[in-house]
Parts: sequence; structure tokens; C-alpha cells
Amino acid sequence: MLPLGMDYFKRLLEFVKMEREEDKNAYLAQTKSATIAERRNSGLAWYPIAIKGTELGRADYLTVEVERPSNTDIAHQFRFGVSVALFSNHNAANDRLEGSVTYVGGNRMKISLRTDELPDWARDGKLGVDLLFDDNTYDEMQQALKQAITLAEKKEKSRLIAILTGTAKPTFDKDQHTYLNPKLNAAQQQAVDKIIQSNELAIVHGPPGTGKTTTLVQAIKTLIKQNAQKILVIAPSNTAVDLLSEKLSEEGLNVLRVGNPAKVSERLMALTLDSKMQEHSGIKEIKRLKKQASEFKEMAHKYKRSFGRAEREQRKALFDEAYKIMKEVGNVEQYIIDDVVGRAQVIAATPVGANHYTVRNLEYHTVVIDEAGQALEPACWIPILKAQKVILAGDHCQLPPTIKSEAAAKGGLRLTLLEKCIALHPEAVTLLEVQYRMHELIMGYSSKVFYDNRLSAHASVAGHTLFASDGPLAFVDTAGCGFDEKIENVSISNPEEAALLFKHLTQLVEGLAGRLQSADFPSIAVISPYREQIIAMKELMLHSPTLMAYKDKIAVNTIDSFQGQERDIVYISMTRSNANGIIGFLSDIRRMNVAMTRARKKLVVVGDSATLSRLPFYANFIAYAEENGAYNSAWEYMDV
Repeated sequence: MLPLGMDYFKRLLEFVKMEREEDKNAYLAQTKSATIAERRNSGLAWYPIAIKGTELGRADYLTVEVERPSNTDIAHQFRFGVSVALFSNHNAANDRLEGSVTYVGGNRMKISLRTDELPDWARDGKLGVDLLFDDNTYDEMQQALKQAITLAEKKEKSRLIAILTGTAKPTFDKDQHTYLNPKLNAAQQQAVDKIIQSNELAIVHGPPGTGKTTTLVQAIKTLIKQNAQKILVIAPSNTAVDLLSEKLSEEGLNVLRVGNPAKVSERLMALTLDSKMQEHSGIKEIKRLKKQASEFKEMAHKYKRSFGRAEREQRKALFDEAYKIMKEVGNVEQYIIDDVVGRAQVIAATPVGANHYTVRNLEYHTVVIDEAGQALEPACWIPILKAQKVILAGDHCQLPPTIKSEAAAKGGLRLTLLEKCIALHPEAVTLLEVQYRMHELIMGYSSKVFYDNRLSAHASVAGHTLFASDGPLAFVDTAGCGFDEKIENVSISNPEEAALLFKHLTQLVEGLAGRLQSADFPSIAVISPYREQIIAMKELMLHSPTLMAYKDKIAVNTIDSFQGQERDIVYISMTRSNANGIIGFLSDIRRMNVAMTRARKKLVVVGDSATLSRLPFYANFIAYAEENGAYNSAWEYMDV
């Protein structure tokens, strides 16, 4: 019989294989017969692009900077580290060069191509960049799991692996000295103490608005102060990595952001390896050597294809000299990288970014995984195997990771490492209990259902509303109005519910406009779980002069896009309304927990109680609204 550790990881390997296959099939189905315009509109291609510059990079690979038209505002899926192909649309099947993205920001992208010079077709225009299937992420996850099997066999790191897989218990050093931090409340201080005292595992459960990031930053700062050792900080999304990187840097820590920030700000760019290398004293030598190598290559390229032996030897000598110089460039570059990495107190990256060539071989005392409730477990093992101690932070009561294979999800991939460890090791968990975002009435139902009524609203937010007589919560019931849902493009819409919501919103905005200066106008989110409903509501927004006057204050988008964000006012269009009481993925109540906890001062939920009440979660929410005088019938807003 296999030891439990090996068996555990072999199951995870099977799930990764299933997920990879499903993901690849979906990618091929989307791209196989798609035109360049369709790929561009799906965010899978940039076209047309222009080459803005080239330079020789690592291992004699050519780095190419490309730019798409500045008026292109189509969202795309390109990010640091993904595989891409530069192509010519004159002959896209044959004229292709593969590489990987080393930088993407705005309308510019840098690509490391697997060649040392551009082919002739690159000068003929009609160039584009295709996003290729992301094999690298799956390769890294599989490699980490195979490494975990080997470690389990050799009984190395076996204690940490045993704790995380549930066959041993974490231990705590209660004598470990902790610092009382005036910036933290009691629960946050308790979380920091547990992190300091833990020998292998500590968990910070941070419901919406409870200051999880603040807590983690202070804990990391304390760990570095005590141990003077490098800490690896991980989050599954670039946005979450950016937030932590910025906050840690503001506390005076030397942070190295490995990868590409999602938010391209000067402050964040200054934390990246590229930026720190540019400031290094050795960069002048690299620039000098690269210029020299480039000159030799240009001289070599001046020889025509038909030339004699002497010319051929001269060309070879010039190329040899260029390569010799580039080897020296590589040595100086490696020295600078080692120096920059060596000085960093915190390395911040996504799970796959933790294996970037610049930091791949580093070991850490502690790894912190933020937003662990959104991270696939196999991805978490990439950074975990580099550390002696793991801090998991997040909220498993909010959105889970996206999983494409239903079979893998049902088999167990849906369960995150955070959820497993909270269930296995309650002694390692600290719940942050005070939230600083919402009015207590907006918070109340979420606290009752998801957090055992343990949340409380801080005095600074508990009673804050838009104005004195305004209620912070409203459920507008469309039952009996005949607002039937419509199925369009495999998504759901409800045009009449959307129209009612915008009528309600317009009345509120008109009321606020009479009371507030433009600068004090509140921020508003209009959200729905359904893409087609979002499209319908964006259209309504465009045709409302009243609302368009405040368009910079009003965002219309899906629930998922607002995780981690907050607004003064949030409207939710539930959309579903049918005679059979079918609610589809509204039954994922964690998604609704996210939706209902984005609002600071006012939450308005619009939906059909007859359809929604088939699920106890919604029936109880409607009862909660009634108990608190927050129930309204849609008939109150209908034109008679």
C-alpha cells in the first residue's frame, strides 16, 4: 500500500491531468476555426501590431517589443509568463515564431522569442500575436506534485506535508515573544500572535472588510524583524499580489515583485526585477556590452548570401565575437539578479511565478499564501515545497477557484487547501471578527449564514448611511409582475427587471444629486451573476442622461469582477424568474456572499421571491429583509 502522502499527491496529479485536458479542449474549440477578428475580440490575440524594438536577451533569445493600436480597448488574456506566437497574417500557418511574454502593460508587450534574429517575413507587415495554450502552469503544478511524492518517499519535509495532508497536528511555541501593535484590533493581534508562535501552520480567516491585508502586512513585518529571513508572499491573482506588494513596501520593507503587475503604477513598477536592475550600478556595463554585440551582429548581417570563403570566415568571426560578448552580458546580468534578489526581504509572486528562473532555487523560512480560498491546491504546492512554515489567509465562504473539469471538481479539486486545513486544524485558525466596511444591517445576514453570527461592525461604519433617513438595505420583489427571464447566447437576461432596477437607481441618483456636491457623490456598483443581464444593463445606462452624468461613479459588471472591491451603493439584479423555480448557479451561495458584502452604505437586491425562495438561503434573506423593514414590492415602482 502507498504511504498516505504519496497516495494523496497521486490523486491530485490525476485531477490536474483532467483539468488540463478539459482546459485544452476548450481552448482548441475556441481557437481552431476562429478568425483573427474573433480571436482578438475574445482576448486571445493582438492584431495588428507593430514591432517597436528588439534586443538580445537571456540565452541568446531575442526580446521583441510590440505595440497594438492605442485606440484598442478590447480586454485581453495576455499576462507575464504565458506562451505566445508572433505571426504574419500573410501566411499565418507557416510564418510563426513561439516565445513567452516578459512584460505586458497598456498597449505594449515584450516577448522573448526562441531565436536570435527576426525572420524576413517579420518585415512585411500584417503582424499579430496569438495566445497559446498555457502548458507552463500545468507543467509547474505537476512538477510540484511529483516533487512532493519524492519528498514523501524520502521522508523530507515530511512533518509539514503530514500536517497539510491531515496526518499530523501543527505545533505552537507559546513562549515566542510577540509585539503589541496599536494598529490592530484584538482579533487581528491574535492572528499575528498565532502566526509568530506557529512552527508549521497558521490560518487567517478574513471575512469581507475585516482587514486581512492589514493583519498579514503587520505579521510579515514582525516575522522579518524577528528572523531576518526572506519571506515568500503568494496570491493566485496578480491584483492580490500587487496589493500586498504595495502595502509591504509602504511599511519600509524591500519587496521584489516577480512577474508583471496587473496595475501598472510607478510605485508598483519600481518593485519589479526589471526596474531594480535598471537602477543597479552594473546596468551601464550591460548596456555597453549589448551595444557592442549589436554592432558586431549588424556588421555580420551586411554580408550578402553569395560571398566567398574570406567573407564567410569574417561573418563567422563577427557572430562569434557577438556571442562571446552576450555570454559576458549573461554573466553580468546574473550577478545583478543575484544581488537584487539577495537584498530583497520579501519575494512576491503568483504560485507559478514562485518558480521564475530568477528565484526558482530559493528556499524560505515562511511562505504566506493570500486569497488561498481562490487558489487551486496543486498550485499551492509550488511555493509550499520551498518553505518550512505556511501561513494561509483568505475566506472559503467567498468565491472558490475556477475549475473547468466537472469530473475533477467532483473528485475533490473543488476543495481548496484552505478549506481542508480549516476543517482539519481549527486550533491553527483565527477568525477576524470586526469588519470596517458595511452598515451592520448589510453585514447581518452574511454574518448569520456564513460566520456563525461572530462578525460585528466597527463603530465607524455600523450606522453609516447615505443620509439620515435612508435605509441601508432593500429587497425589491418582482413576484407577480410577469418579468420572465430570457435565455440568450447560453446566458440569462431579464430586460424588465433590468428596467425596473434602473428606474429605482435613477430615482435614488436624482435624490442624491439634490443633496450632494459632485465631488461627494457616492460610488455605485450594478451587478448580476449573468453576462447577458450585464449587457442589457450597460445598454440602459448608456440611454440614461441622468446616470451618464455620473458615469465615472457607476460601474456595471458581473459579481465575480467585484471580489475584493467595495462601493458605497450596490444594486444586485438576481435575473432569474421562472415558473419552475430554477435558479441555476444562483445556488452557489458563496457568490452571493461576495455580492451582498460589497456595499458600504446601501444594498438593493432586485429579484423574484417566488423563484428565489425555492432555496432556503434566499427565503431566509427575504425574511431578514422583512424583519428589518427593508422589503418592497416592485409594484411600488411600476407605472400605473
